[in-house]
Amino acid sequence: MSFGVVDMDEEGGAAAAAVAADEIRRLPAEVNWEMLDKSRFFVLGAALFSGVSAALYPAVVVKTHLQVAPPPQAATATAAAILRRDGLRGFYRGFGASLAGTVPARALYMAALEATKSSVGSAAVRLGVSEPAASAAASAAGGVSAAIAAQVVWTPVDVISQRLMVQTSSTCRYRGGVDAFKKILLADGVRGLYRGFGLSIVTYAPSNAVWWASYAMAQRFIWRIVGTERSESYPSLMAVQGASAALAGGASALVTMPLDTVKTRLQVMETETAAARPTLKSTVRGLLKEGGWAACYRGLGPRWGSMSLSAATMVTTYEFLKRLSAKEGSFD
Repeated sequence: MSFGVVDMDEEGGAAAAAVAADEIRRLPAEVNWEMLDKSRFFVLGAALFSGVSAALYPAVVVKTHLQVAPPPQAATATAAAILRRDGLRGFYRGFGASLAGTVPARALYMAALEATKSSVGSAAVRLGVSEPAASAAASAAGGVSAAIAAQVVWTPVDVISQRLMVQTSSTCRYRGGVDAFKKILLADGVRGLYRGFGLSIVTYAPSNAVWWASYAMAQRFIWRIVGTERSESYPSLMAVQGASAALAGGASALVTMPLDTVKTRLQVMETETAAARPTLKSTVRGLLKEGGWAACYRGLGPRWGSMSLSAATMVTTYEFLKRLSAKEGSFD
């Protein structure tokens, strides 16, 4: 290769890097962990995310019923059966327990996510990693640490709320979240509250890593299409963030569906004796016996819709929350 060609390649690479750097500068400013008023962030976060959880909870109830019920049913038929049997209240069984755990779980999730993203992103840039790659790596690492931290609270909350979800007026074993907590603890000990914890980590840690990394990349891709000059418009900013989150959430739901179905069954199934307690192997075998691999995807429609809508709503709320919680002068 001639020196002239080398020079042209170097000039072309430098030009491409300059264009990429200019594109990054035009993107909306990221509100990082150091820029946040932490007390405002957690108080406002608890209020905003409680509202979002209430709006999306019925889809979670339908999804859980579909995953647990042996004969396959359509999501609409399941929803109609819940409404006919228990009324609107049936779509909010276990919501109190879920909400009580969601606030501390979300706090842990957000703290771990932002702290990890900030430290990993800064370290990657100092090591000479390009800004887009550093952002994707920081988002992935943040997703993993956030998932692991939050599951310490979310797993017991899932076990309790899911058991409340699937009980009916005629088969009411628990009188509420506190009663369920006491009875599970008495029957199975702390281990009963953390049934499916390992599977939850296996499901949500890589899922969160992929989700946050793909969310960051999807945002850059969409901004490249619509034009970064529109990033000054708040409606455009919300639309791009929502679309990026919905794409990432839908893909994550599809990939992790079999693990989520197994996890849900493992947490909800109850037995009279310790010897008969379900194991991961027996749960998978029973599920495959019922309907083959298709059984692992029961509830995919509600879960896909719920996760896409939840992702879009949660992220736009989350980004809005960060801007509300930014310290004065953070964008100067």
